[in-house]
Amino acid sequence: MSSPPTEVLDLFAVPHVVEPLPGGSGRSVRAGDLVLSPGRDEATAAWLNPVLARLAVRLDESPTRRPRDLRIAMPVPARDGAWVVAGWGASRYEPGTTGCDDLDVTLAAGRLLHAELASVVGRPPAALAARTDRAALAERAAFGAVGELSGPVAGRVAPLLDDTPLGPDQLVHTALHGNVLLDAAGAPVVLDVTPAWRPTLWAEALAVLDAVLAADAPLSVLQRWTTARERQAMLRALLFRVLANDVQALAPYAPVLAVLTGG
Repeated sequence: MSSPPTEVLDLFAVPHVVEPLPGGSGRSVRAGDLVLSPGRDEATAAWLNPVLARLAVRLDESPTRRPRDLRIAMPVPARDGAWVVAGWGASRYEPGTTGCDDLDVTLAAGRLLHAELASVVGRPPAALAARTDRAALAERAAFGAVGELSGPVAGRVAPLLDDTPLGPDQLVHTALHGNVLLDAAGAPVVLDVTPAWRPTLWAEALAVLDAVLAADAPLSVLQRWTTARERQAMLRALLFRVLANDVQALAPYAPVLAVLTGG
C-alpha cells in the first residue's frame, strides 16, 4: 500500500491513520471521511472535479430522487482549494457500500452517468485535447489519429477497423469496471471518473473488455460485441487498452481476439 505523504493528509485535514480500500486500481486509501487516491492529474481535476461535484450534489438533493437512483462519489478539495496535492486527490468516503460485481448493473450505471454528463457538458473541454499522456495518445491512436501501428496485438487489431460510426462523442467514463459501488439502498455510486470525449458505446465496450480481462465476466459476454457497431467499438477498446498499457504479449488478449474474429 502506498501511503499519502504527511503534506497530503494535512492539507486534506484527515487523520494520519489510513487503511487500504478494495476496488478501482487498488491504490486508494481511506483517511477519516475521505478516500485518497494517487496518480491524479492537476489539469484534469481542475475542470472535471467542479463538474462532478455540482452533479453529485444535484443528484443527491433532487426532489424526485428515489433510493436506488445514481450517485457520484463527491470530489473534495484540500484546505487551500487545490483538487490535487502531490498527485493525490480526494473524494467523500461512502460507508456501507460494496463493490458491484454485476456487469449489467455496471453498464446500466454507466448509461445513467453518461446521460447526466451529456446534460451538463455540451462541448469537449480544451484540457482533454491538450493531453499528451500515454492514455491520451492511445485513445487517439484507437480512433485513427496516427499512422501504422506495430506490436503483436495492435498489428492484429488495426487492420480490422473500419469507418462504422459509433455514435456521437460526449464526455464518458473510460474505467467503469471496478469503479461502481452499491450503497446500502442498492444505489450505484460511481467513482474515479476517467474522462474522454468519445462515443458512449466505446466506453461500454471498455467496461466489458476490462471485466473479461480481469476474469470478472465470462468470455461469452463478448458475443453481443461481434457484429456491426458493437464489434468496432470493442476492437477500438481493445486497441486502446493495449496501447495505453504498452502490452507486447498476445496471450492475454488471444481469447478476446478469437471471439471478435470468429477464430
